[in-house]
Amino acid sequence: MATKAYILIEGAAGTVPGILKRLNTIEGVKQAHAVTGQFDIIALVEADDINAVGKISYSQIQMIEGVIRTITCNVIELE
Repeated sequence: MATKAYILIEGAAGTVPGILKRLNTIEGVKQAHAVTGQFDIIALVEADDINAVGKISYSQIQMIEGVIRTITCNVIELE
């Protein structure tokens, strides 16, 4: 079973469209949407394990120009 996480992304002013475009090219990013509130974008990431999710966040998403910070929220199955 794949590991899933929602990654909350804060972007610099005016960079959200470019960040969204780049997110949609990253393998493992299943969906990405601009949202209102404290963060600008929420992305659903799916990978083999929690370490792979972390690598996507750290080495790819956080390196996108305009990304200020991210918070990763790992999905847990309660059943």
